[in-house]
Amino acid sequence: MSILSAPFSALWKLVTTLLGLTGRLLAGVIGLVLLLLGVLLTLTVIGAIIGIPMIVVGLLLLVRSLF
Repeated sequence: MSILSAPFSALWKLVTTLLGLTGRLLAGVIGLVLLLLGVLLTLTVIGAIIGIPMIVVGLLLLVRSLF
């Protein structure tokens, strides 16, 4: 039975690996965008209220995408 299911198992592992890498890449890009927008908003006094949490969330997403 394992010989018959081996191709399906290999295909499943390939698909999950590709989706995992895509998710990490997408999380890294979103984290970088949030980080940059947070820095730009923090440069204004009023935008600092929204900018600082955006920086924190962006950093957390970047760290999550790396590890």
